[in-house]
Amino acid sequence: MNVTRRLLLAGTTVAIMLGAAGVAHAADLIAIITPSHDNPFFKAEAEGAQKKAKELGYETLVLVHDDDPNKQNELFDTAIARGAKAIILDNAGAAASVAPVKKAKEAGIPSFLIDREITETGVAVSQIVSNNYQGAQLGAQEFVRLMGEEGKYAELVGKESDTNAGIRSSGYHDIIDQYPDMEIVAQQSANWSQTEAFEKMESILQSHPDIKGVISGNDTMAMGAWAALKAAGREDVIVVGFDGSNDVRDSIQEGGIKATVLQPAYRIAQIAVEQADQYLKTGSTGVEEKQLMDCVLITPENAGKLETFALAE
Repeated sequence: MNVTRRLLLAGTTVAIMLGAAGVAHAADLIAIITPSHDNPFFKAEAEGAQKKAKELGYETLVLVHDDDPNKQNELFDTAIARGAKAIILDNAGAAASVAPVKKAKEAGIPSFLIDREITETGVAVSQIVSNNYQGAQLGAQEFVRLMGEEGKYAELVGKESDTNAGIRSSGYHDIIDQYPDMEIVAQQSANWSQTEAFEKMESILQSHPDIKGVISGNDTMAMGAWAALKAAGREDVIVVGFDGSNDVRDSIQEGGIKATVLQPAYRIAQIAVEQADQYLKTGSTGVEEKQLMDCVLITPENAGKLETFALAE
């Protein structure tokens, strides 16, 4: 006689059939592993992947690694033990994530990466990421325009272990550094964190009260910087972000943050699930492992069309 046990994981209920021996069987389970859902970007990824998986008839196991490689490794063990058919992953470090992805592959479980690449190819089936360099150049061009091609500015950089942080920063500077009257006075990592960005912005303002602009590696840090600027009565400072979150959309529409760059997190996650489904059914995704999705500049002109990291037609 089989019974159903319901497990509550990261806010998601997963039904797993237990046989007479009490062994869990998940014939059609897809594991979705991302950073913390406190960041709306990662929450949108998880929700997009989960919705598409359910549409295609899969059970889902939604897990959060909190950017901790050790925890991520444990979650891979969990997915393997539960008999997942595929893993959708936004990883906890480009180099640190190679080993668990290999471990899953050796267990016969293919991984489909979203948002962040790993340092090796041929380990994951797919690596689907936003074209961070192209997006950063879009954001930098708008930032330079808003700054009038001159003035002192600061840059808030993401987590050093995340390749996206470096790619975005390079994209920014390949544009901004062409303008000799643009002067960077501070470049600090806030680790993708709103709280850290608030604290870093407070410190930067104390050291450079004449700052004119801030360009941020993601929207979460941009929101932290904007909160610090508002608290200091410096709403004249130009802030540009990167991600396309609803929070920054609202700020743009209210005349706060001036622009951001949309990377289609929700759609990328859905594409990963579609490719996982095709791979499980045919043995191939029909596309290259590494895939780039272009980003879109978000300004007051199109912010009203933005919803949950997707732009309405």
